[in-house]
Amino acid sequence: MSILGETSPFLLILLLATLFHLSHGDVGTAANYSPPYLPTACYGNSASQFPSTNMFAAAGEGLWDNGAACGRQYLVRCISAAVPRTCNPDQVIQVRIVDRSQTSRSRPSSNGATIVLSTTAFGTIADPSATSINGLMKRNLVFLDNVQEDLRMQSQCD
Repeated sequence: MSILGETSPFLLILLLATLFHLSHGDVGTAANYSPPYLPTACYGNSASQFPSTNMFAAAGEGLWDNGAACGRQYLVRCISAAVPRTCNPDQVIQVRIVDRSQTSRSRPSSNGATIVLSTTAFGTIADPSATSINGLMKRNLVFLDNVQEDLRMQSQCD
């Protein structure tokens, strides 16, 4: 009976843990912006800040973190929009934060967005004519493949 008494709390905790789904990202709004993209709040007039894929974004105030967002990478997926069939199903993009949406030279298609995607990034996950979407965003921690690049770009933020 003592074994049952000792394992019961463990089993109860295990059962409760399986009932709760842990979120692997945050839901927010995504807008888009178009050129001109320079200068940016993170890296000024350096064109080298933009990934060759043109998958980059400006951080909304919730992500900006007093400039610490510069260089961070996020995985973004469109989950819904005001107009049906706006999202491109099963498309997930990775974007690098290069700017602050509140001060970006080009204005976002929708004010107050969590993240503002480049035209290329937005068009990959949603109909480009949409002004905003609801998206699932997850910070992507990249350790080895972009360490030197991240350190170089981070030093430009300081």
